[in-house]
Amino acid sequence: MSNGVEIAPLRSLSDFLLESARFQVPNVKDMDKWSNRVSNNLLYYQTNYFFMSVIVFLIVGLFNPTKMICGILAVAAVFGLFCYVTNSKRSATKFKRDHPVISLLVIFSGGYFVVYMLGSVLVFLFGIMLPVSLIFIHASLRLRNIRNKLTNKIETIGLKKTPMGLFLEALGQESCLTS
Repeated sequence: MSNGVEIAPLRSLSDFLLESARFQVPNVKDMDKWSNRVSNNLLYYQTNYFFMSVIVFLIVGLFNPTKMICGILAVAAVFGLFCYVTNSKRSATKFKRDHPVISLLVIFSGGYFVVYMLGSVLVFLFGIMLPVSLIFIHASLRLRNIRNKLTNKIETIGLKKTPMGLFLEALGQESCLTS
């Protein structure tokens, strides 16, 4: 990829879940160690996590296709409206003052739309949060192996940058990555 960002390789199913995978409940009293394990597993298995997320999202969408599409559209509409209003504050204020009845109708229509779409939005959010939850559980329980530790060291010393490494760095988690 451009800018020196590389896609991490897809890890084998054996390494990710089956025979060679070792799992253990993390020590919740040692938050630094747990955070380190999660961050390093997010880096090492990032491509597996991406594919798992897409598959789970599609499965949720296949069970409720209409609600998923409506939920996506509702979230996109709310996001678009938010961006529009925050970028054109003066014109929105002027519109409300000049057209109070239309503004009231828009507010009631928007409220009805949100209430009507709430079920669809919940399906959409479930489609997003279920993969995130599964990723967090796997990253928390999966013990690291030698290959995992070596790959993560290469990432942290800057020889290779991956999308997850950039994401964790943006979240301020680079301190976890150097441990």
